[in-house]
Amino acid sequence: MKIAFVGKGGSGKTTLSALFIRHLAHAGAPVVAVDADINQHLGPALGMNEAEAAALPAMGDRLPLIKDYLRGSNPRIVSAETMIKTTPPGEGSRLLRVREDNPVYDACARPVELDGGAVRLMVTGPFTESDVGVACYHSKTGAVELCLNHLVDGHGEYVVVDMTAGSDSFASGLFTRFDITFLVAEPTRKGVSVYRQYKEYARDFGVVLKVVGNKVQGQDDLDFLRTEVGDDLLVTVGHSDWVRALEKGRPPRFELLEDANRRALRLLQTAVDATYELRNWERYTRQMVHFHLKNAASWGNARTGVDLAAQIDPGFVLGEGAVVRV
Repeated sequence: MKIAFVGKGGSGKTTLSALFIRHLAHAGAPVVAVDADINQHLGPALGMNEAEAAALPAMGDRLPLIKDYLRGSNPRIVSAETMIKTTPPGEGSRLLRVREDNPVYDACARPVELDGGAVRLMVTGPFTESDVGVACYHSKTGAVELCLNHLVDGHGEYVVVDMTAGSDSFASGLFTRFDITFLVAEPTRKGVSVYRQYKEYARDFGVVLKVVGNKVQGQDDLDFLRTEVGDDLLVTVGHSDWVRALEKGRPPRFELLEDANRRALRLLQTAVDATYELRNWERYTRQMVHFHLKNAASWGNARTGVDLAAQIDPGFVLGEGAVVRV
C-alpha cells in the first residue's frame, strides 16, 4: 500500500509519518520510506543523527541511473534522456517491488534499524545552493513520481512518503500515486485551509483523503476539527513525551509510546489496509497516462525534442506483481 502524509509546514506531518513507519516496522511489515519534502527531516525523525542524514544519497542526483534502469528494453522509450517524471511503464520496462534488491535501491536507499525492525529509507535530497534561482523542487520529486509509476506493491507491503508541504504535489500527477493520503491538520484556520485546498484539487481523481488532527489539546480543538472537516477526520493526536524525547536525541523504546498514540497509529493502519479492496489498477494507469500527456504538451516535448505521447503503451495496465497485457 502506498501512503502519503501531507499538510502545511509545521503541522507535524514528518513526525507522524515517522511514527507510522516505526509502527509498521515494529509489526514486522516491509516498508520503503521516502522523504519527498523540501525540508529533509524524515531521517532524523527516524533516529538518524545529522551526519547520517546528510550522507543519505539523493534520488534527484541519481535520476539518470533511475531512468536507465526503469526504461529497460521498452522500445517506446528511445533513451533515458527522453524520460520525464510522468513517463509510464510499458512492455520491456523494469518494475520496482517493495521486497527485492535492485540497482535503484542499491543507489538510493539505505537501511534504517528501528527497534528490531528495519526499513528502506530514500530521500529526494535537499534544495541546494546551486538550485536557487535555476530550478524548482519538482525536479527532485520527479524521481519519486517516476519510481511510484513503476512500483508494484501488494497487500501487507507499505511505501510511506513524507510529501512536500501544502499543495505542491498538484504540480504533477504525484498526488494520485497513493492508496490513501493522510492530511495532518492543526485545529486552526490555517491548519484546515490546506485540507480544503487539497480536497478541492483531488475531488475528481478518486483520492482517498483522511485527516489526522495534530496538537489537539482538548474538546474545543476536537469540536473545531469535526466542524471543519466532518467525516474526513479519522483520528486526533495530542502531546507526546515520547516524541519530545526523540527530538532531544534520546528516543525511548517504541513500546513506551503512549497508549493513546499507539491506538491512533493502529487506526491509521486499519484505514490503510481497508483501501486495498478499493484498488483499481486500470484507473491508476489511466491517471498516469492523463498526466503524462499534460506534461508532454506543457513542457516535456519541447524539453526532450520528441513526441512523448509515443511513450504510452495502450495495451498495458500496471498490475500487482507484473505489467499485464489487456
